[in-house]
Amino acid sequence: MDKMREDARYIVDRAIETVLPERAVAKALEGLGLRGKIFMLAIGKAAWRMASSARERLGETLKTGVVITKYGHSFGDIPGIEVFEAGHPLPDENTLKATARALEMLQGEEYDSVLFLVSGGGSSLFELPAEGVTLKELKDINNQLLRSGASITEINTIRKRLSKVKGGRLTRMVAPAQVYSLVLSDVLGDRLDSIASGPAYPDSSTVNEALSIVEKYSLNLSPAMIDAIKGETPNKLLNVQTEIVGSVGKVCEAAGVFAGELGYEPLILTTTLDCEAREAGKLLSAIAREEKHDRPVRRPCAIILGGETVVLVKGEGKGGRNQELALSFAISAQGLTNTVLVSVGTDGTDGPTDAAGAIVDGQSRARMIDAGIDPDLYLIDNDSYNALKSSGDLLLTGPTGTNVNDLIVLLCR
Repeated sequence: MDKMREDARYIVDRAIETVLPERAVAKALEGLGLRGKIFMLAIGKAAWRMASSARERLGETLKTGVVITKYGHSFGDIPGIEVFEAGHPLPDENTLKATARALEMLQGEEYDSVLFLVSGGGSSLFELPAEGVTLKELKDINNQLLRSGASITEINTIRKRLSKVKGGRLTRMVAPAQVYSLVLSDVLGDRLDSIASGPAYPDSSTVNEALSIVEKYSLNLSPAMIDAIKGETPNKLLNVQTEIVGSVGKVCEAAGVFAGELGYEPLILTTTLDCEAREAGKLLSAIAREEKHDRPVRRPCAIILGGETVVLVKGEGKGGRNQELALSFAISAQGLTNTVLVSVGTDGTDGPTDAAGAIVDGQSRARMIDAGIDPDLYLIDNDSYNALKSSGDLLLTGPTGTNVNDLIVLLCR
């Protein structure tokens, strides 16, 4: 079993390396056609690495720029570039200060080209509230949405309408400069108007869709927020060119290659997993049990999934969607031999914890019970972190510098 756990870790580590932003940005810049005076704006968890790569590639043709990333995701100075760290998954005062500084620099001079580097987390890291909306109200609505079980597309449909810079508004603000947007996608289906709430992409959502989300999740909004949600966003932009340079599909394909090298028959089951995390864990345990009949693929096998599950928070515990999925699997897969599951956030962080996810097996539940933990009660309390910590199953990688949703690999021998 230890060898299979090592294999699982090797597969996810190597797969994530293939979508590191340094490689993706350097390749994309080769034929991008940037011209004239260039300003760079990088937002998201991978912003520093994307910006560093672009700076090295463009040299002195890059005039200046701003990087806004999550706390702990900056790795030092970048020559000529102002680097800020700010709040995630909720915006904070530093978010607003960094965004205001970026706009001040952009509007203080005329630029021919804006290189816009986007990665997961950009929605909370790049923000100025709409007229009459306060930071406190933004935090509150984000908390409501994150705890409701709403999808990332639904969350960003609301976020973009409460913002001065989201939903295509940034591109309109910097016109006539041409915006070249390079995107590491963390949204299922790579919906560009939803990634980081689409600051530089035409918005395909409508006022009616946004109001339906408000009603669906019984969101509590101030009158100013309701007015902002009813405001129209740009649905057509002529000064932007966009390219996706990394996605969950690419990381799943890479995981299949590395699993094959280790002797596992790879099967990519889906790259658009989108359901409640504990239900996904139960489903994967059922698939693992089916493998005794060599279904859906002959053993030894690696069943690979990508996507982003959701957690409906009802308890007071600590965890993230990958940890909750793994705990649910560990409970349902109790007693299975030659079975290991790893579920990991490709950015290296899972929820408000220091864990990227977890690696569990058929004996994980027994280890929790031996440690005095009732895993069923901990799952009810959404306390997957402490349950998995007791069994030694937490996976800690530190920030990876990229973010393309979650990667799940089920190994069976």
